[in-house]
Amino acid sequence: MKTYSTYIFDLDGTLLDTLGDLAASVNYALRQHGMPEHSLDDVRRFVGNGVRLLMERAVPDGAANPLFEEAFATFRRYYMDHALDTTRPYDGIPETLAELRRRGCHMAVVSNKMMAATRELCHHFFPDTVEVAIGEHEAEGIRKKPAPDTVLAALHELGVGKDEAVYVGDSDVDIETARNAGIPCISVLWGFRDRDFLLQHGARQFVSTPKELL
Repeated sequence: MKTYSTYIFDLDGTLLDTLGDLAASVNYALRQHGMPEHSLDDVRRFVGNGVRLLMERAVPDGAANPLFEEAFATFRRYYMDHALDTTRPYDGIPETLAELRRRGCHMAVVSNKMMAATRELCHHFFPDTVEVAIGEHEAEGIRKKPAPDTVLAALHELGVGKDEAVYVGDSDVDIETARNAGIPCISVLWGFRDRDFLLQHGARQFVSTPKELL
């Protein structure tokens, strides 16, 4: 595998196993508004396109539900208070990031997760390795993935070009994001999507464990 000098990482399902806290927050919001809850596997399928779409998929009738905005606000508040309850880095991730940093590589995270949560999680788990963390902030004109905006913003903040950069993610959204940004993509097999799904969506390069990135 080619080595790179800059690694742009997805967050959920790539660096962190956030599924338990996301599912708990979704179901808390649904319970508070008298809506049916979802299984962990349901929520696994719902994630990837930002928290608003996550809740649109979870709430009956989605955004057309008259209680949607209230349920979405409940989710956001609850998740910000419980984002660290069970979330943890995947095995081998901290050591791999530390080694990439030791080798002089630049690292950033781009996520469709809320900006505040993205930065809080990166600061908590990766304070010495991830230099730039960018979450969803479309209100400022930065489109969420799969648009290339967050990747390009991360490269700009790092002060590097695309030539030696690679995108690392676990989903079809990540594959499309890398393509739109004009950089290669490495798909990880420990996240929220399996190999067959990723192949069907254009994945070409895989890693089964974090250390394979080295």
